Amino acid sequence: YRLKEDGTQAAVWYSKAITAKYDDPIAILYLADIYKSQGKYEEAIVEYNKYKAAKPGDKLADIGIKSSTDAKSWKDNPTKVVVNPLPLLNSEDYDFSPTFSSKKGDEIYFTSTRQGSTGTEVSDVTGMNFDDIYFSKRDKKGKWSTPALLNATVNSPASEGSACLNSKKSTIYFTRCGVQKKGVMGCSIYTAGKSGQNWGEPELIAVAQDTFTVGHPAISDDDNTLVFASNIPGGQGGKDLWYITYDKKAKTWSQPVNLGPEINTPGDEMFPYIRDNGELYFASNGHPGMGGLDLFKAKSKGINQWGNPENLKAPMNSEANDFGIVFEEGQNRGMFTTSRSGGKGGDDIWEFYLPEIVFALEGVVRDIETQKPIAGAKVKLIGTDGLSAEMLTDESGAFSFKENGDARYINPNTSYSLVVEKEKYLSAKGKETTVGHESSMNFFHEYELQPMQGPIKLPLILYAYNSADLLPESKDSLNYLYNIMVDNPNIVIQLRSHTDFRGKDAYNEKLSQRRAQSCVDYLIKEKGVAPDRIVAKGMGEKEPLKMPDGTLLDEKYINALKSEEEKEAAHQRNRRTDFKVLRDDYVPQAPQPSAN
Repeated sequence: YRLKEDGTQAAVWYSKAITAKYDDPIAILYLADIYKSQGKYEEAIVEYNKYKAAKPGDKLADIGIKSSTDAKSWKDNPTKVVVNPLPLLNSEDYDFSPTFSSKKGDEIYFTSTRQGSTGTEVSDVTGMNFDDIYFSKRDKKGKWSTPALLNATVNSPASEGSACLNSKKSTIYFTRCGVQKKGVMGCSIYTAGKSGQNWGEPELIAVAQDTFTVGHPAISDDDNTLVFASNIPGGQGGKDLWYITYDKKAKTWSQPVNLGPEINTPGDEMFPYIRDNGELYFASNGHPGMGGLDLFKAKSKGINQWGNPENLKAPMNSEANDFGIVFEEGQNRGMFTTSRSGGKGGDDIWEFYLPEIVFALEGVVRDIETQKPIAGAKVKLIGTDGLSAEMLTDESGAFSFKENGDARYINPNTSYSLVVEKEKYLSAKGKETTVGHESSMNFFHEYELQPMQGPIKLPLILYAYNSADLLPESKDSLNYLYNIMVDNPNIVIQLRSHTDFRGKDAYNEKLSQRRAQSCVDYLIKEKGVAPDRIVAKGMGEKEPLKMPDGTLLDEKYINALKSEEEKEAAHQRNRRTDFKVLRDDYVPQAPQPSAN
């Protein structure tokens, strides 16, 4: 029942065996594995702990406990990958291990036990026909054709499957298992070259004695390395991943090399696949997983070295067996095999794809004083990827940089600067980044532009008492003005200092002039503002502040206030620094060449 993946019946009989004091604790491990394959993670952990007590030091118990704990988290928090069954390719039997047999990705080979195989034998283990390799083609509408048997040079009365092709699609590697009356003998890897539209006569790649199982070939992009699964001696346990390399001069394959304990475990590692970017994908029931075989990815650490295997998590993996992955060349999509529910038969071929990450940046531009939308404002977008774009706001002040057909403005792993400009307004700037964002997102920005007409108040600027000396904290306010001048290189301003009406008029005017000049001197001498872009103006008490509601904070109004606190607050509002834009057509002088 376990080999036929009938978990319900297998659990019943393993439970009976354990109750009957069956002396081999492997029954406990198998029961735990079945519970995990059914998504019964709590029950699985209980059985794994029992197995751990019966077999101290066996890593499979600890792996089972950890994987059951992780599996629930992965299931509750799936990745962004989308998976779907491919009913046109699948049958009521076993269909697995797809591989793309054309450069365009419009033809696949896969393994199947469906009716119509070339062999007449059936497996004593599964009761199914022996495997054969089938092919199917995808039309322009994306529909797959009815699968058909590959030519007879590849398929034989024996069992063939788990094929792969080289990068040019001119050489096929596949697994062939010998036939005997009671089932299958050891398996070997065969290869054949293209002969016209068909495959030539297969040749054996002699890796090990025929009493061992060697199969599931995966060829590297340069055709020099063949990774495969085998139970030959010298591994970590179960079936391991090994590799051999091809000597083109001698036309021979090397001795097999084990991929080591970082990839291989005491369990089974099978169905390898080398992606065109060098990553190794494989299936394992030895690394922590969700149940049965899980798909893993390992990054290249050098020539024929891979490490740090990473579980692909849900939805690529499930409680069932998940294996036999393949990618379309250069794409984040492809196919894999799974025995999960939702298919037609025992194993089924499913498709997967990572939805394209799409970003958009939208916003609105308003007048800071009236809060009314500004139509016709120019919004410039400059990316660190060297691309830029610009557009005008509509009647509602809105702008939108989002995907439109083939046009894409906001790209992954890119930072952006925004500049918003409108005639007779000070420009505004903003920043945004998609770096670190792994899913689609819409960004929203609001910009409030300051009209150039009229005085523009600055943040509070403080001076020493009865002095024109700037206090250190006032420089932050002047740096704000400096940034405005940098962002608006064509403006010339008048920086104005105001006093309250207390004190003599002449004194207030002189004090305000000295204070305004202190601000100008700081901007010119310490910040490098061109002297012909800024002029100081001491206003004294001549221009009391006009509040947004129209109230003028003049002497008559302030003297009529009831409390001293109210009067002092009004005086403080009058003691201010602001600026006016005198011109917006200033042309910065080009730097002059030095004498040297």
